[in-house]
Amino acid sequence: MFFIVSKIFAFVLAPVHFFIFLAVIGAMLLFTRWKNWGRALSALSAFALLLMAFGPLGGLLAGPLEARFPPSPDDMPAPDGIIVLGGTIDERLSVSRNRPALVDAAERLTAPIALKRKYPSARLIFTGGSAALQASPYSEADAVQRFWREIGLDQGDVLYERRSRNTYENAVFTRELLRPKADERWLLVTSAIHMPRAVGVFRQAGFDVIAYPVDYRTSGDSRLEFPRFATKALGLVEFAAHEWAGLVAYRLTGKSDALFPAP
Repeated sequence: MFFIVSKIFAFVLAPVHFFIFLAVIGAMLLFTRWKNWGRALSALSAFALLLMAFGPLGGLLAGPLEARFPPSPDDMPAPDGIIVLGGTIDERLSVSRNRPALVDAAERLTAPIALKRKYPSARLIFTGGSAALQASPYSEADAVQRFWREIGLDQGDVLYERRSRNTYENAVFTRELLRPKADERWLLVTSAIHMPRAVGVFRQAGFDVIAYPVDYRTSGDSRLEFPRFATKALGLVEFAAHEWAGLVAYRLTGKSDALFPAP
């Protein structure tokens, strides 16, 4: 139930979707006796969309998330294993084109390859099933397995967890599959903006992991960042807002060990 409700809320309350819906309502009200409300809603929606598309809002929302867990040092001790979270594949496009279709977060898949070559004895696991509301015979893990195989990654000790549909299930099913020992060091590879929520969920599941953030979307300095392309800016606002909402929802439902997990 949590999965279905979260997907519905994520669609309706995504900032871009929300203000588009609000603009449509405002436009409809212009032809009624509540035309003043219609003007107000339309103007508010237009201003909000302009701010998200051409203002620094995306960077302001994403910056604190990405800065929460610092990058891992190059000389860190060798890990026992590497966990890679899903969110890297366009499932429908992969099925229709019959080949892995990578999305913006593709560094989640390329960074582990370098880690595996640097630490060949470390075990590697990818966790990600299908995020579709309707059951699908095709999982994200299937596409990742094919992608890694095609670029030459040795599949000898690589594991694939295919049941999980969200970050909470990533943590629970991965822990069940690996049964990690208390003294083992496991790296968690995911987008920097997603790392706080991911770490909080794994800790709550009893799996203490070491953050290895990748796929940065901001420069990390203190200056306001104004986007060059509206589509990219809107995507960053959506991603960051989704993570902040997820942090609150996961904490309220007991799926994370803290509201804003820290190192």
